[in-house]
Amino acid sequence: MTREWVALGTIIMLLGSNIFGFFYSMVVLKTRYLESYVIQAKSYQKAIFSKRMPLFLLNFGLLLAISGTGAYFLYDFMEVTWTSWWIIALQVLFAFILDDVWFYFYHRWMHENKFMLKHIHSIHHRATKPFPLEYLYVHPLEWMMGMIGVAIGFAVILIFMPINLYAFWIFGLLRNLHEIHIHSDLEIPFLCHIPFLSKTKHHDDHHAYLNGNYSSTFVWMDRIFKTTFRN
Repeated sequence: MTREWVALGTIIMLLGSNIFGFFYSMVVLKTRYLESYVIQAKSYQKAIFSKRMPLFLLNFGLLLAISGTGAYFLYDFMEVTWTSWWIIALQVLFAFILDDVWFYFYHRWMHENKFMLKHIHSIHHRATKPFPLEYLYVHPLEWMMGMIGVAIGFAVILIFMPINLYAFWIFGLLRNLHEIHIHSDLEIPFLCHIPFLSKTKHHDDHHAYLNGNYSSTFVWMDRIFKTTFRN
């Protein structure tokens, strides 16, 4: 597989997951099909989707450009064939753990630093009752800084072995889908019983009340540092 196909595959993975996010958002905003799973009783603002789209499109365009370019130049450090499933699974898990540790401290700092909260992170918190695509309704600097955790995770993996392309793609897909879902304001029974994974309500409470629940993928960092939100 050439570096061009690696870059293109990364872009296609992000396009596919966000097309899913678009239709997921339409179901949440325009239908009552999943109404029985809604967490917050409040209604969405009128025309909220069209108001959010300019910033989402800006961030999504930047995400595609940066991720595709990054994958292109990362090619020389990648194993581009399928290897043992357990190596791929370990790389995905390790990347998630390091990314989540970074996200916790970075996200908490965004709340505790008054300048960052007022001028950067407050944009994302305009979504008190979020819908799926609002995972990218953020200041561009915020999500770019958030990606440092991903870079740290794969950089540490690279110390010991090449980054497997499929681990890279699987991680990116699962991380994207999880971010989309935890901004859905829906507590869907099957998904909320996946062991160790943070539930939608965990992040939804963070949006509703602003403080606590700083973790994203897992919840153990909030439990360790006693920052789990208490209503």
